[in-house]
Amino acid sequence: MDDCTDLAGVAELFADRSRARMLVELVDGAARPASHLAKIAGVAPSTASSHLTRLASAGLITVHASGRTRRYKIADPRVIAAIEALLPLGRPEPPRGLRAVNAWHRLRVARSCYDHLAGTLGVDVLAGLLESDALVRIDGIGSTAPGPEDRLSATVTAAPYVLGPAAADVFGALSIDLDALRGHRRPLIRACMDWSEQRHHLAGGLGAAVMTAMLDNSWVGRRARGRDLRVAEPDRIAAWLTGALD
Repeated sequence: MDDCTDLAGVAELFADRSRARMLVELVDGAARPASHLAKIAGVAPSTASSHLTRLASAGLITVHASGRTRRYKIADPRVIAAIEALLPLGRPEPPRGLRAVNAWHRLRVARSCYDHLAGTLGVDVLAGLLESDALVRIDGIGSTAPGPEDRLSATVTAAPYVLGPAAADVFGALSIDLDALRGHRRPLIRACMDWSEQRHHLAGGLGAAVMTAMLDNSWVGRRARGRDLRVAEPDRIAAWLTGALD
């Protein structure tokens, strides 16, 4: 059919190892120069330029001029979602260089997934909400483990969580107005399969409200030009989840 999505064409862009390394390097949302991406991919600058031009022409990345330097970044969150969905399926390839190792570690510890928490922090927060009875899982699985139908790095089709008996107290401690969130068109509770932890983290309006509250309270902070988050007040987060927040 002429109007079918060219899935093979998009897949071909990911299939080259050099382009794949460049895309993975950009998955944190930061903009990086071609010279850096060439080094990460292990190719000559001219070869890197050819690959980057092809990715940009396909709309997967964008180019930003900064003086004489051209910086490249992922063009659309859906591209990041596609990369993250593929990562758990591939054979692990060690990051190249200390900077890359540190960047990957930060992404795994705490990052934003659109407007909610992900990584170890996101998974731990959801687990803590279950332990505090702020949320209750209703599908018979007593943890944040994936259900049998959940897909890697994807929104869970029907989030198996509802508000628990302690919801008003726990979320109220962060000044989160549950009644106001219920009045929004956005679903209150959603869950995503975290690509690095392969467990659920909290999404939906409630997940967004939790991350916003943590940012406003400076418990976490955004890093420049990236999706990774700095965990500034882990003790305050733990105190909130255990009901010991003063």
